[in-house]
Parts: sequence; structure tokens; C-alpha cells
Amino acid sequence: MAGIAKPIIAFGSLGGTITMTPARASRGIEPSLNAEGLLASVPGLGELAEVRTATLSTIPGASLQPLDIVGAVRWAQEQVDAGASGVVLAQGTDTLEETSYLAELYWDRPEPLVFTGAMRGAAQLSADGPANVLAACQVAMSTAARNAGVLVVLDNVVHLATRVRKAHSTALGAFQSLDGGAIGSVREGHVRLNASARIGVPLSAPSGDPQVPALETYLGDYGSILRSLRGSPLDGVVISAFGVGHVSTGLADEIAAAAAEFPVVVASRTGSGGTLASTYGFSGSELDLQRRGAIMAGSLDGRKSRLLLWALLGSGASLQQIRSEFGERGNG
Repeated sequence: MAGIAKPIIAFGSLGGTITMTPARASRGIEPSLNAEGLLASVPGLGELAEVRTATLSTIPGASLQPLDIVGAVRWAQEQVDAGASGVVLAQGTDTLEETSYLAELYWDRPEPLVFTGAMRGAAQLSADGPANVLAACQVAMSTAARNAGVLVVLDNVVHLATRVRKAHSTALGAFQSLDGGAIGSVREGHVRLNASARIGVPLSAPSGDPQVPALETYLGDYGSILRSLRGSPLDGVVISAFGVGHVSTGLADEIAAAAAEFPVVVASRTGSGGTLASTYGFSGSELDLQRRGAIMAGSLDGRKSRLLLWALLGSGASLQQIRSEFGERGNG
């Protein structure tokens, strides 16, 4: 009797700490392992699935660019079309909360796309990369993860890309989902997920690389930085504001001037809770900023808001479409 066919998992490596080993020249760890070398440290994976590998890049997470992730998503789509039950992308954790969300905006398959990484280098004591890769692959081959969109798996915790945030610089449990919490876990090889509905429909691939800087307001900010940017060739801007979406009166004036030229999105710098839409009415409040033309980000933080605006501008979305997308995706 023929054996049961193993599920096919596509594994792509982008680099990052998970691939880093000591380098004599720098006296620190640097990306060195390719996808095959990384998987060689994961015991038992070959017994669970047929894994197809690709080394997409070997760079730190901080050096990844948005178009690199668009290309990785395209590769992942091709792998699913070729028979993969799910896809895992491993990369540096510095930008993982951003890259996974950008991928979520484009992922249009029911099969899981799972991001993972490591907080410790491959040669460091108690390296967490192998366990994270194994858990990510287990999620990627799980039927429970179908239609859940893009997921992030580290430390046996499953996060939605729309919620996840790197909340600690070095801890193994560095990633958290502050609004709504994580959606599941991996225990003894079993994947447990709570029901989750995706928000919005996948966007079309970008036709360019829009310039969208991100600013954060601060005590004493009266808009000088935004004023100086208005003379630069940019396509939009995201501002992380105080509390529920508040800025100084001076910055509010500059937002009004900028919003007449390009989309201005206002997010909360707090990290959770998001912006309000209709509570405060003073100069620089969320009601006032909307009257001045700003778009409130809702539950999306500044980093994810910047990526959504970048993706929308890259697809040629109108200002009305941008407002609509933030209204939908920011209320999830």
C-alpha cells in the first residue's frame, strides 16, 4: 500500500539573525546561512513535510526594501500555484512587523503565508531559530490556518500580521499583539487557532515606489519638519500623533497645508488603542484634523499605516479610495 503523501511546504530565506553566524572581520554575527543550511538545523521537519527551499536574499532585516517583500510574495504565490500547501518566509526580526503586514496587503491565496525569524543567532547558545522554523512550518501546513491571511510565528505564538508588533529588543517573546491579542499557539506540534476574519481585499501589485516618510510628533513640535518636507518630492506622509490622534495647533496648521498637496495620515504613537474619530474637538484634535483634510488611521499604528499608504499610492489609488481603505482596515 502506498504511503500517504506529505504536504509540500515552500521555505524562503531572506536573511536576518536567524541566518547569522560569527564573522571574524566584524567580530559580530552576520548573515551567512542559506535556506538549506538553515533547515539543516531543524530536526524532524523532513518527517512532517516535503520542504522546497529558496534563498531569496541574505541581508539583515533593516536592509530589506518594500519591493523586496513584493517580490517575496510573488515567489510565494508561485510556490502555492506549483502545489505548496503553505509558505514560510524567514527574515530579520527588526522589520518583521512591517514586512509581514505589507505581505498581508498583497496575499491573495487561501494557503497560509507565515513569517518567522529568531532573536538569537544560529551559533548562539539556545538559538531559537530552529524551533521557530518548525512551528512556522507546522502552522503553514495546518488546515486551521487557511484563509487566515499572513501570520507571524515566534516562540510558539501565532500572530496576525495586522496586529503584531515587536515590543522588546532582545527577549525571545519579543513579539506581541497588543490589540486583540495573539490568535493562537503551537503546543506539542498541534496548532490551535482562534477564528479570525481578514480585513479588506488584496491590493494590486505596485507600479512604482512612492515616497512616503513617517514622522512622530513630540513635545514642542510645531510643524517645522513637516513644513520642510513639503518642498521635497514625496507622495504622502504618515504622522504618529499623541494619544488618540492629537497634535499641537502649529502642527495642525502644517497638516492642513500638506493635505492640500498629498495624503496625510494621522496614527497614534502609543502602539495600541488607535485613533478616535469623533470625541475631541479642540484645535489639533482628531475632529479638527479631519476637517483640515487628514485621514485618521484607526487601529493601525504609524508603521503599518505608512505601508498601507505606500501600497495604495503604488497601485494608483485616488484620495477617496485611500480614505475608504483606511476606514475599513483601520477599524479591524
